[in-house]
Amino acid sequence: MSQKVHFIAIGGSVMHNLAIALHRQGYQITGSDDEIYDPASSRLQKLGLLPAEIGWFPEKIHQGLDAVILGMHARKDNPELARAQELGIPIYSYPEYIYQQSQNKQRVVIAGSHGKTTITSIILHALRVNNRQFDYLVGAQLEGFETMVKLTKSAPLIVVEGDEYPASPTDLAPKFLHYHPHIALISGIAWDHYNVFPTWEGYVQQFEQLADSLSKSGVLVFDETDDMLDVIGKNERVDVRPVPYNVHPHKIVNGQTFLTTQAYGDVPLLIFGEHNMKNISGALAVCEEVGLTQEQFYRAIQTFKGAANRMETLAKNAHSAAFKDFAHAPSKVEATTKAAKSQFPARELVACVELHTFSSLNKNFLGQYAHKLDAADVAVVYYNPHTLAHKRLEPIEPEEVKAAFQRPSLEVFTDKDALQAFLTSLSWKNKNLLMMSSGTFGGLELKELASQIIT
Repeated sequence: MSQKVHFIAIGGSVMHNLAIALHRQGYQITGSDDEIYDPASSRLQKLGLLPAEIGWFPEKIHQGLDAVILGMHARKDNPELARAQELGIPIYSYPEYIYQQSQNKQRVVIAGSHGKTTITSIILHALRVNNRQFDYLVGAQLEGFETMVKLTKSAPLIVVEGDEYPASPTDLAPKFLHYHPHIALISGIAWDHYNVFPTWEGYVQQFEQLADSLSKSGVLVFDETDDMLDVIGKNERVDVRPVPYNVHPHKIVNGQTFLTTQAYGDVPLLIFGEHNMKNISGALAVCEEVGLTQEQFYRAIQTFKGAANRMETLAKNAHSAAFKDFAHAPSKVEATTKAAKSQFPARELVACVELHTFSSLNKNFLGQYAHKLDAADVAVVYYNPHTLAHKRLEPIEPEEVKAAFQRPSLEVFTDKDALQAFLTSLSWKNKNLLMMSSGTFGGLELKELASQIIT
């Protein structure tokens, strides 16, 4: 008999991918949600998993279910959840469920405020190039991987991108604690998500818990250039082996980055930026722990193109290029801006960031962006006043944004058409454009804009 599993909030990015992964294993999947957007909607529809109606239906919960998986998007008073509790059906957050399914596997968890998607992606790429069998959970769509989650009975290893946010509406413990890793990597700690962690101390504590939760013979891989991690990583833990890493030696020749290695010479890369040289070092350390050789890793890294929306090239010619990046938190904005400038030091850099998340639009948090765009020659910030109203936040004036970034020459826009007009008015000879956001710049067609200015 195949297992029957119901998803409450099936439209979530990991939730719908997990539903698809289980469906492919022969499980009988049902689900509900009060909103489902693409790509989740069309992917679920293609496999016959899209709920017939939007909303919550307690009648979908019945004694014949083996498990209910509860997504973070549902609320504590969800009627389907109440019914499942009433019937005594096992209820899991998705991290708990993934642990249940991977108790006999070697578990690797990649955590940290920044870089975790890229590090996880590099590890998966290296394992796949070297024909290793593995399961995974990653937070972005990767080229060559059909889904963001793979869960099988046979793979001896699972690699999980684990975050520090609550596991479900009824379980506020960080997701990464539920995976019980044998190997944990922490890539860096930079306070973000002010709405979930109101204080820096409360935020750091999540990562201390992860390090302290490692079992005997566990391995903690960490970025030793991060001041906070250097302390956490070097705390004495019985039978836990610390593996520090830092920036991989590299050089830039004519706008291309090469890793410099003693045994294998210069290794050409398709990605760049000092933050990515750290990501490569962390991924290499983990790959060695799970049995890949350095030679296997360096051969694989040459064909790694990066995760979706991470320093993606929108358009380029001989003297200019346009990139988009998911960077939105202060630490990411700084690292991405520096990377774009160092890769092309002879070109001017126009760096544009959208304030889109709850934290970035919060007056109490805005000061965290001070000097984060200093590497740019022209610095631009866009935000949409409707987003502030929608998130029920106090209005912000452009002058307050300039003061927070501590950059008097900062260009601030609240209208996407005005932003587009400004960018198209510039001369783009020997100039690069960098667009950074987890949003859409008010619906700006970035590819069209890029090809318009870089012709």
